[in-house]
Amino acid sequence: MTTEGLAGLPEVARLMVRLCEIPSPSRSEAGVAEVVRTELRSLGAEVHEDGAATTLPAGCGNIVGRFPATAPGVPIMFCTHLDTVPVTGPIEVELVDGELTNKHDAILGGDNKSAVAVVLEAMRRVVAEGRPHAGVELVFTPCEEIGLRGADAFDPRPLHARFGFVYDHTGPVGDIVASAPSLHRIDATFIGRSAHAGISPEAGRSAIVAAARAIGRMPLGRIDAETTANVGTVGGGTATNVVAERCTVTAEARSRDERALSVQLTAMLDALTWAASECEVDLETRVEKEFTGYRLGEAEPQVRLAMEVLAALGHTPRLVPSGGGSDVNALIRNGFPAVNLCNGMVAPHTPDERIAVTSLEQMLDVTLGIIDAAREAT
Repeated sequence: MTTEGLAGLPEVARLMVRLCEIPSPSRSEAGVAEVVRTELRSLGAEVHEDGAATTLPAGCGNIVGRFPATAPGVPIMFCTHLDTVPVTGPIEVELVDGELTNKHDAILGGDNKSAVAVVLEAMRRVVAEGRPHAGVELVFTPCEEIGLRGADAFDPRPLHARFGFVYDHTGPVGDIVASAPSLHRIDATFIGRSAHAGISPEAGRSAIVAAARAIGRMPLGRIDAETTANVGTVGGGTATNVVAERCTVTAEARSRDERALSVQLTAMLDALTWAASECEVDLETRVEKEFTGYRLGEAEPQVRLAMEVLAALGHTPRLVPSGGGSDVNALIRNGFPAVNLCNGMVAPHTPDERIAVTSLEQMLDVTLGIIDAAREAT
């Protein structure tokens, strides 16, 4: 964005623009991580980083910025991720009808840099105003978009915070994600027999045909209110005149109901096995659980505090289900209570991605409200 365009934006939006224009697809977060470290140090935070970068790798580990308490109350944490889905073009942010978007045909990266900007700007305000707080920790994770891998590797035990907040879901400010699914990934490889497609096709066993039959037999899409399934990629073959010896299929199933998820996975694996048998090819499969689902209620302290703050700011708190995962899935699985709040993102992961400047300002108010409420809590 041009200097003139930035001048008319509030500080939180200017910071988001700066962050979004640093590409950081999963496994390439080093550039944006360095900006975050610099921002944290300029605010006087205690900065720590774990060794997740050595196992992912991502160009950074999980970064923690700790602001020690200046008043009694309940210490809290805010968590955001630094990576984006793949970037297929340049990112140049522009303001259109009050919304920040990418002027090029590619993602904006507001998922999740809108949240990164909000929590950093909130702490800038806290520090500048000498605003008392009960202790705030900011956690920045890598590789969220490829299976919550940074948060999954994060050990929350050293945190002082009792619970945390994540801003990583499309939907109006005021909505609170009360449930999210478990997700299993399926990698399947069909191994057939190659042959000349024009001279002796009968001698071949097509792995691609087997994959096609398997996919055609799978229940896919929205299975029920809690469950979805999808085939994401199919790849194989070497040339049009060669019967394909190998074909790989990647797929997923996710559900907020563990029993329904088990039934769906069985149906997909049965389809793969049936197709391999019908086409007389071999089959190799691997099933990996990428993240674990959760359900939260109004009695959870992080949910209760969020609802009180949202209502006090004039929003209508509403508990909603989600079909997507977030760092909250990994944090809860690792024993740390957290909740995901919708922050007004629109069309994330697409070239139509955008977020209103007013949504950023609203979430800044929510963040400061949570910090104030935690100071007053017991």
